[in-house]
Order: sequence, then structure tokens, then C-alpha cells
Amino acid sequence: MPEFRSVFVRAPAKINLFLRILAKEDTGYHQIETLFAAVGLYDELHLDRTDGGVSVDVMGPAVGPEKENLAYRAARALLECVDSKAGVRIQLTKNIPVGAGLGGGSSDAGATLRALNVLLGNPLSEAGLLELAGDLGSDVPFFALGAGAALAWGRGERLTPVPALEDGQIVLALPRVSVSTALAYRELPPFAPRSPSTLDPHEVGRSQWLAEHAVNDFERSVFRRHPRLGEIRDAIAAEGAAVARLTGSGAALYGIFPGRAAAESAGEGLAVGREDVHFKVVEALASQPQPEPRM
Repeated sequence: MPEFRSVFVRAPAKINLFLRILAKEDTGYHQIETLFAAVGLYDELHLDRTDGGVSVDVMGPAVGPEKENLAYRAARALLECVDSKAGVRIQLTKNIPVGAGLGGGSSDAGATLRALNVLLGNPLSEAGLLELAGDLGSDVPFFALGAGAALAWGRGERLTPVPALEDGQIVLALPRVSVSTALAYRELPPFAPRSPSTLDPHEVGRSQWLAEHAVNDFERSVFRRHPRLGEIRDAIAAEGAAVARLTGSGAALYGIFPGRAAAESAGEGLAVGREDVHFKVVEALASQPQPEPRM
């Protein structure tokens, strides 16, 4: 097997086409049921082999200390798991907003696991990558899987790939607001534990099904703290979206429109008078970009 010196990979954002909170564990973690969809907004990572150690250089919004960066933690975890003496330098270009519910940090971690595995000659199977991903965070297994869309349960580690959204284009609303996921969980209203839904994997990604069934259990509490986000969701719906929802715990929102022209027209209309919000038309991905090795 050839030895690569570097690998490039694009790490996509995700949206939660629906998100239900099922129960709160004694540990404080919450059991969820959600439908992840990877979309065409990307961070970019260049991984270069070194003689030892892990370093991360970030271009874009600050994401905290290096050793708390999820890409750093993912690289460290994989190197330790395979007992590799090699090191890696990661150049990370941040384009996905932080604190938006788009999974940017988790995507960086999942992409790092897949890319570093390639750089090292694929010492881990998909199952091995997913096991590492589950220890890094709730959304990381989806990105380590590399699927375009997947149903997820538990803390996000139980995954079933499903067909990507096939009958619509997505308008992302990116407000200049950051929502704390930990605070969003703390402010959830009291609820009785619920059982997972009975779902048809071939129906959940259709906009007609989503229009009837999609919910996000964070909306009530997040919109109470950030009413502006509720106004944006309603405006997206008023532009003709089949579905308009908060993604994750926010602050980003999405709307599904019947075609590119309708989505672009809606984005232009929504931008009028809302200079504090960036509206971007993106596609749902059939699969996440593959790492690109370089000799």
C-alpha cells in the first residue's frame, strides 16, 4: 500500500431534518431521535504527515484552545488507538459558523478520523472509526460514517443510513447569533420519556413526509430565549418552504423549497431587511466528500 504524505478533505455541515428528545439519562445525557442530512457548506482540512505529535492551525473564527479542538482530539485518539509513531499537522479552514447547530466541530472530527485513517494506510475499519467517533461527541459518528443522510438514535451513535433528500433545495439561514447547546438542553421544558417512532427509511427524506412530521424539540425553549430565530423560521415558511425548522439547538435554520430557482428566489426575498442574517442555498449531499490522498 502506498504511503501518502498528505490528505485533503472537505468537512460538510449537517442539518437535523427533524429532532426529538426521547429521555434524559441519569448521567445527564439525553436520548434523541433525529434525521441527519449533510449539506453543501464545508470546512476544509489539509493533513500532513510529520515525525510525531499533533498540531492544528485554524484559519477563520477562533474555536478555543488547540487541545480542545475536536479535530485535534480525533487525531490524537486515532494515533493512540493504532499505536502509531507518526504525527500529523492539520490545517483547518473554518467556513461553518460556530454555535449554529450545523455540527462544524463534529464534522471536522469525523473528517479528521476518515482522512487520517487514509494517511496511515487504513488501519481501522469503519466500525473502528465509529467506535472512536462515539467517544468524541454525539454528532461525530454521523460524520465518521461518511453518509449523506442517516437516522440516529441514542446519543447519535446508533445510525441507519437513508437516501438523501431528493425532492427539494435547502435555504440555510445563518444569523449572527451563537446558541449554547448545553444551555439549550438545560432549558428544555419538562417532558415524559418517549419511545422512538416507527419510521420508514425510504419516506423520511421526502419533503412531503417532513412537512407532515418534522419537529425540533429545541424550538420552544430556544425561541423563547431568542425570539428573532422564531421570526426567521416563520418568514422562511411564508416564502413557501415545504418545511422550515431550527437545526440542532440552533442558531441556524433551514427551509426546503421545490427546486433551485424557488430556493434562490426565497433566499433573495428573505435577505431584504435582514442584514444580520446570511441566507445560503445548499444541496443535500448523497454522500460526504471522500478524503483525497496526495503522494
